[in-house]
Amino acid sequence: MSTKANRIEKQKKTIELMVKLYCKKNHGTENDVCAECREILDYAMVRVSKCRYGENKPNCGDCKTCCYKKDMKDKMINIMKYSGPRLLIHNPKVAIEHIIDKFRYKQ
Repeated sequence: MSTKANRIEKQKKTIELMVKLYCKKNHGTENDVCAECREILDYAMVRVSKCRYGENKPNCGDCKTCCYKKDMKDKMINIMKYSGPRLLIHNPKVAIEHIIDKFRYKQ
């Protein structure tokens, strides 16, 4: 697997964990996500896959080129604000890797 694929796949996994955590705690879902969160998650997966920065992709919150539509960006910001701190408790390995990537791939 190439570096780009590894980086992109890692970010997709992080986003999926954040959306699932948000949905579970705010919408009462268990194993999957509700329709609203599924729409956001699917949208985010496409946007991350098509990132113009490829293997040098920064974390979305640090990116200077926003590729999300305004409404999706606002929803994703709410999800990340909620899930980011809680990810340290629910999945510390992924959270720490995400924090390290923030400095490694800064624009």
